[in-house]
Amino acid sequence: MPDRHPERHHSRPKLGLALGGGVARGWAHIGVLQGLAQHGITPDVVSGCSIGALVGGVYLANHLETLEGWARNLTKMRILGLLDLRLRSGGGLIGGEKLLAELNQHIGDATFDDLAAPFITVSTDLATGKEVWLRRGSVVEAMRASYAMPGIFPPSHVDGRWLVDGALVDPVPVAACRAMGAAMVVAVDLNADIIGRTRSRHDAEATAAAPPDAAPATEDMEAPPANGAEADAHPRNNFEFLSTFLQSRRRARPPQPPKYEGPGMFGVMATSLGIALDRITRSRLAGEPPDIHLKPRLGHIGLLEFDRAEDAIAEGKAVVERALPELREALRVFGIPTRVVP
Repeated sequence: MPDRHPERHHSRPKLGLALGGGVARGWAHIGVLQGLAQHGITPDVVSGCSIGALVGGVYLANHLETLEGWARNLTKMRILGLLDLRLRSGGGLIGGEKLLAELNQHIGDATFDDLAAPFITVSTDLATGKEVWLRRGSVVEAMRASYAMPGIFPPSHVDGRWLVDGALVDPVPVAACRAMGAAMVVAVDLNADIIGRTRSRHDAEATAAAPPDAAPATEDMEAPPANGAEADAHPRNNFEFLSTFLQSRRRARPPQPPKYEGPGMFGVMATSLGIALDRITRSRLAGEPPDIHLKPRLGHIGLLEFDRAEDAIAEGKAVVERALPELREALRVFGIPTRVVP
């Protein structure tokens, strides 16, 4: 079969871009791609995991601006509208059909051969736990298999295998870029900002615990009256006795524990996922280090805060600017030219 993209074959070294997983923080990939383009840096090959696969596939299909506009317009109510919940069956809490419809509307039946550059998405085989690279067939189906977070989205059935989120095995797929012939790899790690989790927008609220209230004084029903009057020492009837008894019991009740003000259930789950992704990433990158490791400062953005695209995209551009001197030097060493930006 003739190659539809002969321009993909370069005599010069290739630049690879590995887009990592990180759920809502993945909107930062949009800013990274835009920041690189502003400086004339275009990847020759792209690999993506989870949200990185989604953004990378849309980028190579030339619909990045459309995705950016869609992401920036997300609100909490619009996010809820995309959640087609499946509480009884389906392999995941969310069916994902509405999101899939959005992708099909813009990418449709595009295949990997239709993309602007070689592309790999990373998934996990649910039966064997092995890493699976998808690089042919439907782009939308490959992206869907890569972001199928266990328990949230149902697994994807591709080539006889049930596939789930690739972040379980390789959150930042540097090795996939190397396999496509990249001499230099730029990796975008969305979960490295551990300290940034303390920069939460909720931290403005006081977190110091209030001093415990002093226990209220209790009354002893059997204590003699202050004036010594025997008639006033006992209730006049059963109703008055019961009322007095209940009031004394209420006053004597021990102080209640302070109200829980820690993170919510989904916050704990999302943060725990972020920690796990960071640990897996550190392990993988120790054996497969990128040449340039971009670490956007995204710890203050929750993994499920899809409505914060503006902040994430801005930080994606900012991390490129911070790394630009190192990035340019690496490109020079590897002999990879940049194009002139008007």
